[in-house]
Amino acid sequence: MLPVKIGVIFLTGLLLSFLTPASCTAQNIIAYYSGNAQGIDRYPVDKLTHIIYSFCHLKGNRLHVHSAADSATIKKLVSLKQQYPALKVLLSLGGWGGCKTCSPVFGSAAGREAFAQSVVELTDYFHTDGIDIDWEFPAVASYPGHPFSPDDRDNFTALLQTLRQKLGPSADISFIAAAFSPYLQQSIDWKKAMHPATRVNLMTYDIIGSRSPVTGHHASLYSSTRQQESTDHALRYLDSLGIPHSKIAIGVAFYAREFDGVPDINHGLYQPGRFKRFLPLKQVRRQYNAAAGYQEYWDEEARAPYRYNASKKIYLTYDNERSTALKAAYVREKKLDGLMFWELRLDNATGGLTDVIYNALRK
Repeated sequence: MLPVKIGVIFLTGLLLSFLTPASCTAQNIIAYYSGNAQGIDRYPVDKLTHIIYSFCHLKGNRLHVHSAADSATIKKLVSLKQQYPALKVLLSLGGWGGCKTCSPVFGSAAGREAFAQSVVELTDYFHTDGIDIDWEFPAVASYPGHPFSPDDRDNFTALLQTLRQKLGPSADISFIAAAFSPYLQQSIDWKKAMHPATRVNLMTYDIIGSRSPVTGHHASLYSSTRQQESTDHALRYLDSLGIPHSKIAIGVAFYAREFDGVPDINHGLYQPGRFKRFLPLKQVRRQYNAAAGYQEYWDEEARAPYRYNASKKIYLTYDNERSTALKAAYVREKKLDGLMFWELRLDNATGGLTDVIYNALRK
């Protein structure tokens, strides 16, 4: 018979040997996915805890899946749970430009009830695990032409409460949130909204937006002398409100923002320029490298990379392996819910940032 202490250690080790990596740690790895049913097989699903299908939209006051192809994709994602039982699959509402009627629909109790009931019906039909609300953004001007109201702030909380009542305590209910100060301070009643929510997926990217006349870091980990907005700055704000770290996931960008007309001063950082476009990280790797005249630089203060082409006066801001590993270390240090990213298709299927996140959080 084993001594009590040794027996406890033995049984604990035996139990842990049967657990999946996802159940051994509090940190989640959450991927947004907007591809098709066939495409998902190219990506390392085994390294994920959540896949969020993007996007569904409102049809009237109900959550709507657009087409047979979208339904096939969702069914394919759910089928992956047979191989990966710990995997959760969520549907996401909205996206940038995808929530035009959210303010009026969610402005009434009847609209919120009808929407939540439609989420229940789709959850039962597809056997998904919950809902992600990507309303960009309540109570503040955002997408051109989309209505908004100061009442959106309270209505958003009421929406989350209604979803929790309808879906029950075990459903995964998340929402996307911008990481810049006006949104953090005006859009969400954080103390009330976080009670029914499982987590907030904090978009610690797009901090420097398309309308910015000056370059900067769109996914910086820390604030710098020239740029206050950052991952850490957003988390400190939520800390000041007492929001539990266990309900906060931070984001990694699998894409770059490109600015042109940027003068060759400070390698283009914090200089005037014009936003041009988004670039998938796999395209940056192939075409915006040293061979093409792009030099990579590192801002030690912000813990963020950037690239600059002096002859073309083009500046890129993005996340890379180094900044992603540091964000993962930050997640572990702060005991956050996990890392999420937009989106799975934008980087190399193997040897990309998904692998960096997995290795940093799981190994």
